[in-house]
This record gives sequence, structure tokens and C-alpha cells, in this order.
Amino acid sequence: MTTTRRSAYGSMPDGTQVELVALADGTGVEVDIITYGGILAAIRAPDRKGAKANIVLGLPDLEAYRSRNRFFGAITGRYANRISGAAFTLDGRSFRLAGNSAGGANAIHGGLVGFDKRIWAAETLADGVALAYSSPDGEEGYPGRLDVTVTYRLSGGALRIDYAAVTDRPTVLNLTNHSYFNLAGEGSGDVLDHELTLLADSFTPTDANGIPTGELAAVDGTPFDFRRMTAIGARIGEAHPQIVIGRGYDHNYVLRKSAAGAPEPFASVREPSSGRTMQVSTTEPGVQFFSGNNLDGSLVGTGGRTYRQSAGFCLETQHFPDSPNKPHFPSTVLRPGERFASTTVFAFGVEA
Repeated sequence: MTTTRRSAYGSMPDGTQVELVALADGTGVEVDIITYGGILAAIRAPDRKGAKANIVLGLPDLEAYRSRNRFFGAITGRYANRISGAAFTLDGRSFRLAGNSAGGANAIHGGLVGFDKRIWAAETLADGVALAYSSPDGEEGYPGRLDVTVTYRLSGGALRIDYAAVTDRPTVLNLTNHSYFNLAGEGSGDVLDHELTLLADSFTPTDANGIPTGELAAVDGTPFDFRRMTAIGARIGEAHPQIVIGRGYDHNYVLRKSAAGAPEPFASVREPSSGRTMQVSTTEPGVQFFSGNNLDGSLVGTGGRTYRQSAGFCLETQHFPDSPNKPHFPSTVLRPGERFASTTVFAFGVEA
């Protein structure tokens, strides 16, 4: 049975209170969520000996999240990932966005003050918490009022995230959670020995600024092939042009999809020393696999240890980057009368 507990986490400069919602499901998995950015601040899970550790990267307090966060655990939107030129055209109208990537040339993760920096209203549920935010028309340049709900549910060792949204004007939308995982425990070192299976036959190559070229490239015969379980670090040092551009992995994978609606499994992760495992399912067509290439030792994590390169990895379920400017990519347009719905499930376990 899942339990929920709310407590104060801190306050914003204007006095707005931030809460922490703690979930526990009786399996040993515990999840902490804060209402600033809808951030997954901690996921504690047992190893093969029953010892618990926080397996997501995080920061020690609200001020650190406000001033130094690199999207750790946050809800990212309105548009997760990148939009080229910080602009797009929809129904013949051009929209200029807040440029916050590549020196302002592109937009990333919703802009200068995206969903990761907003206060979300929380409603506790029997098995989780529903977070709500209303984004006004024109926020960060995006058209239409957008009413968003992100629901975290914990049951049976699995964390389910349901995203829902409606709009009053045609707009574009791409939502994800930006958690960095380290199944050995945050701050314990790099994740290069984590073993990953990723069921994707192709990925979207990028230019030097992370913008997709538009190509769907086969993973076969490349360091991007994780269709069989492979250590994250096994080929991360190869001289493949896309590895060089990203300084590791930072690419959208095109997931195999058999049917719309239900979440489908696409990734398995195993950490050999602890025995912890993670299975991931989603309704989304893509996932950004990121090997934590920009972590440089300048951030001190929840446990008081610094985060260096590859201290965590991300599996950000999503529609493709720059879809508003790539008509052949799956559409991210949301119109009045439609309801955006997306689900991702992270299931945690152990093996001997």
C-alpha cells in the first residue's frame, strides 16, 4: 500500500512556499517530489542486500535547485529538448521563442523560465501526487494558454508518470522528466559500467549544437547500437562523428512502436555491483539517451559529493527534438479540443 506525506521544503524569494511530497509503496522504494519544477528529488531503492540508496542525482536544497540546477529530476516543457532558431511556424504564423541554447540561437527545455522553474500545485492521491500548472498564452513565446497536469504514482516498485494537457490555441508541446540515474547510488562514481538495452533501430543525428539534421540513421554497426545489453562506457570513446559532437551520448533514439496507447517496454538497465535494475516503458516515440557529458565537478550533490562527467545517465522519453521545424518527424502540435496524454513507467528491481 502506498503512503504519501507532505512537508515544507522551503520558500521562494517572494515568499511562495515549496512543498515536498514523499511516497513509499512498501516494497522498499521511496520517492520524494518537490513542487518547484515538479522535481524528482530522490528515488531510494534497495540493492541485492537490502541496503537503500538514492539512485537519482539531485541538489541539497531549494536554493541550489534555483541557482545551479541542470534540470535534475525536473519536468521540462513546454518543449523538452531543442527547437532550432528559437522559432517555429504553425498554421502560417511565426512564433519567436526565448533563446537559451547555443548562445541564444536555439531554444531548449522550454526557455529561460521553463516548467522546471515553476511552482506546481499539488494534490495528493491514494498512490501518488498530481501536479498542475497553467502556462499563460505567450509564456516564453509559446502560443495559447496550456493547462498541464503531471501525475506521479508509486506502486509495486514502479514509478508511473502521466502527463496531460489541453490548450485554447494551437500550440506545440513536448513534455518529459529529466532525471539523471545512477543505480549504484548518486555520487558513487560514473555510470559507464551500467549495462543498457535500448530497443531502437535508428537515432536522429545532430549538428554541433544538438539540432537534428532530419536524418533517421541506423544504429547497426555503430556505437549507438544498444539492442543487446552493453555497458554504457563500452564504446563511448570511439571516434564516431556523432560521439565526438556530443562528447558521448546525447541523442534521440527512435523507439520501436507496435500500437498506440499503452506504455511499451523499451529499455533495461542493470548495475552489476548493487544488482539494482530499471525497466522503462513509454507511450512516446522517442527517448533522449544522455550520458551526463556536461557534468564537470562543479556541482555538489544530495549526499555531499561532486558530480563529474558521466555521474548519471538520462532516458528522457519524448517526441523528437525540433519536430516543429521537421515536418517528417512525429507531430507535436496540440489543438483546442484535443487532449495531450503521455505515460512513462520506471520499474525498479534487483537481481542476484
